Amino acid sequence: MLNNPTIEKLMDLKLKAMAQMMREPDHTLEGLSFEDRLAIMVEKEWLAKKNARIKRLLKSASLGLNACIEDIDYSPQRTIDKQVIKTLSTCNFIDQKLNIVISGKTGSGKTYLACAFGNNACRHGYTVKYYRIPELLLELQYAKSENSYGKFMAGLNKIKLLILDDIGLKSYSLEESRDILEIAESRYNRGSTILSGQVSHTQWYDLFPDPTLADAIMDRFIHNSYILALDSKKSMRAVAAEKIIQDTEMGKDSL
Repeated sequence: MLNNPTIEKLMDLKLKAMAQMMREPDHTLEGLSFEDRLAIMVEKEWLAKKNARIKRLLKSASLGLNACIEDIDYSPQRTIDKQVIKTLSTCNFIDQKLNIVISGKTGSGKTYLACAFGNNACRHGYTVKYYRIPELLLELQYAKSENSYGKFMAGLNKIKLLILDDIGLKSYSLEESRDILEIAESRYNRGSTILSGQVSHTQWYDLFPDPTLADAIMDRFIHNSYILALDSKKSMRAVAAEKIIQDTEMGKDSL
């Protein structure tokens, strides 16, 4: 039970870190001036709130993989330009409403890279949402059947960085094409989108039955995008599996 009115008021104001410092004072700070001690309390409160927001953003993003920009593999056999990644890691592309298109064969690390950008955006305070396109199209169909399509689309439009993974797994129906165009249109110059798939963007025309729709989708997604074409002689999943096995074997040897 709290018996200090100041602590109670701090808790009421949701300043939990500051309340904790008052509840359990750090005696090493006693020699500091009031202003310095207050500055430390405010800094801890600010960090606590910032970390809590990042945690909420990451949970809401539902990223497909736990990936970080700092852990990207730049080994020689991969065609990843470290300077481009460094530029994109500033998140200026989100402020400028630009997109990223990632393509590459299975195992080249497309999803990891897309999710690393998403993780990084969350840490910079941006709202992010990850979807596999097949799952998103199903959700759109469900929203239409429930008369909540407009609400669903409004929610998508509020997202600063939308990640659409696995584009081009199949050709799209006319209705699916229109849904993709609606997403492209609603986000054009309003939000950033990352599109990732095995099919190069130069082959996207073949995915859509109506050339007019294909042109419109390409125009809104491609022409204001960073294009990242990945290549890897070895599957990154295989590389990760080998590392796990090696770590496991080293652990056994140390016993």
